Amino acid sequence: MDSTLGAAFSGLLGTLIALAFVLGLAYLSLKFLRRWQDRFAGPPDGGPQRRLRFVRALPVGQRERLILVEAEGELMLIGVSAGSVTLLRNWGPAPDGDADDATTDARA
Repeated sequence: MDSTLGAAFSGLLGTLIALAFVLGLAYLSLKFLRRWQDRFAGPPDGGPQRRLRFVRALPVGQRERLILVEAEGELMLIGVSAGSVTLLRNWGPAPDGDADDATTDARA
């Protein structure tokens, strides 16, 4: 009976070590891929990186939302549904200041 319990314990221990190894390898792979992907985020001439900033989101249905984003200095309202993403309005250059001022100006 002791040998059966010992065999089960060693099998469980081996499984846990293998799981820890696989999870660690997956974590390191994802970290490497994120750094590798970020290398290509900026313009090719090495200038400043493009900016994309989430401002607000408003759910309008079970799978639909309105999202206000600032991309490269322009304030945009985007409609997102299960099957599409649509630019609803582009207000041009975003005003300087915090996000609350930007959304107040966008409603006008």
